Amino acid sequence: MNNERMGRLLEAARAGDRESLNELVRELTPLLWHVARAQGLDRESSSDVVQHTWLTLLKSISDIRSPAALTGWLVQVTKREAWRVARRARAEEPVDGAEFADLLDRSPTPEDLATTADTHRELWTALAQLSERCQEILRAMAFLPELTYTELSALLNIARGSIGPMRGRCLVRLRSLLTGGVRDER
Repeated sequence: MNNERMGRLLEAARAGDRESLNELVRELTPLLWHVARAQGLDRESSSDVVQHTWLTLLKSISDIRSPAALTGWLVQVTKREAWRVARRARAEEPVDGAEFADLLDRSPTPEDLATTADTHRELWTALAQLSERCQEILRAMAFLPELTYTELSALLNIARGSIGPMRGRCLVRLRSLLTGGVRDER
């Protein structure tokens, strides 16, 4: 973009040459769009800002002292309007916290990791104190939850009707061990 050429087009537009004004708009609009978008505005707001800039030029066309500085003047008007629009948008949008949900670090804290490790260690220590049969039943049900009682019966070689009651007794023993009850006898 040649500043002198832009100045000549502005002078012609001041004199009423509509084609010169159209040429200014064609050549400088992409630059003004870039300036508006660089200020963080969305497409719709950028469109409004660029339109405002051209309207400001039309209102002030006779006041511009240095036609060769037109491009800089338009860029400055665009930036100022973009800043105003951005400030207004920030003031109008309430923040409910949902926008920041993705920014939160949801990974476990060191305390969470330590607590989980302690809980797992206590569980496995208590589980190891149960009889082999109870360990088999609880492990099978925990790690193969998709199995039916019929399939568990075949896998563990236990009567199908005995699985539920045995599981219940094993869980009671495990709970007792975890809450400080009496140790299980194998």
